[in-house]
Amino acid sequence: MPSSDRVAVVTGGAKGIGAACARRFVQEGLRVVIADKDEAAGEALARDLDGGRDRAIFVHCDVSEKLQVANLMAETRSAFERLDVLVNNAAILSTGDILDLSVDDFDKVMGVNLRGAFLVARVAAKQMVEQIEAEDMRAEDCRKRYAIVNMSSVNAQVAIPDQLAYVTSKGALNQMTKAMAIALAPWGVRVNAVGPGSINTDILKHIADDKAARNRILSRTPLARLGDPDEIAGVTWFLTSKDASYVTGECLYADGGRLALNYVMKPEDYED
Repeated sequence: MPSSDRVAVVTGGAKGIGAACARRFVQEGLRVVIADKDEAAGEALARDLDGGRDRAIFVHCDVSEKLQVANLMAETRSAFERLDVLVNNAAILSTGDILDLSVDDFDKVMGVNLRGAFLVARVAAKQMVEQIEAEDMRAEDCRKRYAIVNMSSVNAQVAIPDQLAYVTSKGALNQMTKAMAIALAPWGVRVNAVGPGSINTDILKHIADDKAARNRILSRTPLARLGDPDEIAGVTWFLTSKDASYVTGECLYADGGRLALNYVMKPEDYED
């Protein structure tokens, strides 16, 4: 296992893409704080990744709550004394189009997906800048160390009518990524986003036994399969690594070719 003194926070880190990111970071030698509302899954993952090496902890956090976000940063400093990487992954869905989506459901989605990402990024950025100034680091060195990744979606670019709140939150998150990247560039803190396509997480488990649903997804996916959370974790790792030291303000789409497709695939290209 590579060794590193870097510390990462992954929100929504108990399952799916967040858990895959946490696992990849530990494999790369980072210490990881798993932030999530799911205590059972989060604690179990932290125990699994930690292995008695003081490499991973779990912190209960609802990212839409300002006090809980402040506590997340306090717990991170208490356990590991610093923060170098943030993955803003926490997100929720609420079905509804412009005619039937309730205001409460719209607010809940925006509260987690956008406000929550802002709250966590704000405390993380302030912590990073404080460290950089205290250590008198050069921006060139910081670009290889400090990174924030916001988990966006192909739905920042393409819309689903009955996911109005979700697609709106992801489009706004991309703009927030750009604004953050510009603001933090003088310190050498890079800010990027990852835009997954259809990934094999709990949200899509229902298609395993639903051939019609599976074919609908594959018809819009040139690589003709679902993505794996580990593949998104790999893209996220790249954006936080020194190999991406000249990349900031971007959204890297890992979508199996979906955004490049103007129409749909032919059935013979994806049917079993």
